[in-house]
Amino acid sequence: MIKAVIFDMDGVLIDSEIVYLKGDLDFARTKNPAVRLEDLFGMVGSSREDAWSCMARAVNNGQTWQELRDEYRSSKDIFKEMDYRSIFRREVPGILRELKSIGLRLAVASSTQLDLVERVLRENQIDSFFELVVSGAQFKRSKPDPEIYHYTASHLGLSESQCLVIEDSTFGVTAASRAGMKIAALIDDRFNFDQSLADYRMKELGEIPGIASRLMQ
Repeated sequence: MIKAVIFDMDGVLIDSEIVYLKGDLDFARTKNPAVRLEDLFGMVGSSREDAWSCMARAVNNGQTWQELRDEYRSSKDIFKEMDYRSIFRREVPGILRELKSIGLRLAVASSTQLDLVERVLRENQIDSFFELVVSGAQFKRSKPDPEIYHYTASHLGLSESQCLVIEDSTFGVTAASRAGMKIAALIDDRFNFDQSLADYRMKELGEIPGIASRLMQ
């Protein structure tokens, strides 16, 4: 029986991954014009080091992942420029209200740095729904390592089996599976995600309350 729903942020609460990835591709092609979008799919849903290691492999120009990341960030602050309200999934507040109304506790566990997660929640006026917000930057290894989900369950005072995770990426689904949690994955055919470890695959977020209700019985 579940007692909490834990949300990933990027690709779930906001449709950010394609925007970030297109910016990454533009940068990669300044280093190697042959880089394809699919070469960078490994950046989606991963930690900073894993994401930029993927970039380094795709570019393959001798620069380290740290050098590439620092160069990109010094030339462009994509996070500062982003309008997070424009990529917010408008159905989210209604879903959160419905989950709260049936007695479920809510949390966010994202690989993104904490200040940015808090900004996204605040700008879209959904921060008050969540009693706990956790960032992968708090751990030595983020997703697909399960530590972020073990930590979240522990700080909610729940067992992993009492948590339903909402994810989309291969890394996120893998992390939640390794943590022993139930998983509902939002289908996104743009990135060739492997969601085979998910218990449920959803075409839309509106399916969450129904799934959660069944798991409460």
